[in-house]
Amino acid sequence: MAIECQWMCAEEFCLRKVSSLLRSLVKVERGVSHTVEISECDDVEVYVETLVLMYCDDLKKRLIGENVNKVLALLKVSAAMFDAGINSCLEYLEAVPWSEDEEEKIISQLSQLELHSSMTEVLQRVSSEPSTSAREDDIFLKLLSGVLQAKDDKACPEMKTLISRLLGEDSFDDDRFDVSKDTLYHLCHRCLSSLVLSLSEATCTESSRQDRGVLIAEIAREADNLQWIVDILIHKRMANDFVKLWAVQRELAELHSKIPTMYRHEISRITAQLCIAIGRGNILVPKDSRFCLLSTWLEALYEDFGWMRRASRSVDTNLVEDGLSQTILTLALRQQQVTLLGLIDFSIKGMTVQNPESI
Repeated sequence: MAIECQWMCAEEFCLRKVSSLLRSLVKVERGVSHTVEISECDDVEVYVETLVLMYCDDLKKRLIGENVNKVLALLKVSAAMFDAGINSCLEYLEAVPWSEDEEEKIISQLSQLELHSSMTEVLQRVSSEPSTSAREDDIFLKLLSGVLQAKDDKACPEMKTLISRLLGEDSFDDDRFDVSKDTLYHLCHRCLSSLVLSLSEATCTESSRQDRGVLIAEIAREADNLQWIVDILIHKRMANDFVKLWAVQRELAELHSKIPTMYRHEISRITAQLCIAIGRGNILVPKDSRFCLLSTWLEALYEDFGWMRRASRSVDTNLVEDGLSQTILTLALRQQQVTLLGLIDFSIKGMTVQNPESI
C-alpha cells in the first residue's frame, strides 16, 4: 500500500555525492540537517536499503546473494535517484542465472524503466540485434535468388514460407534475422526485368505454341516471385519506393495488355497488393505517386479482376475492392474525378467492343 508521506533523514554530504535526485532536493548549507520527503512509497524497506547502498564502496559485492526480485525492486528505486545503483543492479542481473518467471519480470521492468543503452547487456541474454552485416546480407541474397530461380511448383512455395518466417515477415520482431532493403530492391529489379523479357517474347507472333506455353508459365512464375518480394517489403514497411517503381512501369503495362487475361492476371495481383496496403495505411507515398500508380495499372486491374477472383482462392476480392476504393479516396478531388471518369470511359469502350448494339 502506498505511503503518501514517508520522511527519511540522511547525512547530506554522503547522499548528495552519489544521488543526483538528492542533490537537486537538498540545499547546500553547512551545519544544517535536512529531511527528504518521498511520496507514493510502495516499499519503505526497499527505499531504506537503497539509501544503505549509497554508503557502500563496493555495490556489486553488497548485492551478492540477493535474489532477482529483490534486485529488481532496488533497481526500480535506484532508477529515480541513484545512477551507481542502476549500473550495479544491471551488472548483477546480467551475471546471474534467471528462471523463466524471473526472465519475464526482468524484461517487463526494463521496458517500463526505459533505461535505453544501460540495459543492452542484460537484454542480450534474451535477444540479439538485427543483423544486416555484409556477409549475412550476401547469404540472404544467394538464398533468396535460389528460391526465385527454382521451378519446383511444390517445393518453391514451401521454401518461400520458410524464408518469410526466418526473416520475421509475419511479425515486427526486430530480434530476428534480417535482410537489407537494398537486397530486396535488387531482387525486385531482377524480377521486373525478367517479366518484361518474358512478356516481350510472349507477344512475338513468331513463337511456336510450345514456346509460348513455356513463356506463359515463366510469366506466372516471375509474377509470383515479385508478389512474394513485395509482400516482404510491405510487412517490413519498406514498400514506399516500390509503389513509385511499379507506377512507372509503362512498358510492362503496355506488354501486359497484349497478353490474354487468363495468363497475365497474376501480374495485376501486385497492383492489388499495393492498393490494399495503401488503403490500410501500411504504405505512405505522396498523392502524385498514388495517382500515377492508378493511371498506369487501374485498367489492367479492372480487366483482370474477374480472372483473379476465379483462378485463385487466396485472393480476397472484398479486400481488393476496399483497398482500391480507399486508395482512390486518398487522392485529391480532381485526381479522383480523373481516375473514375477514365475507368468509366474504359468500361464503356469494353462494352462497345463486346456488344456494339448495347450502347
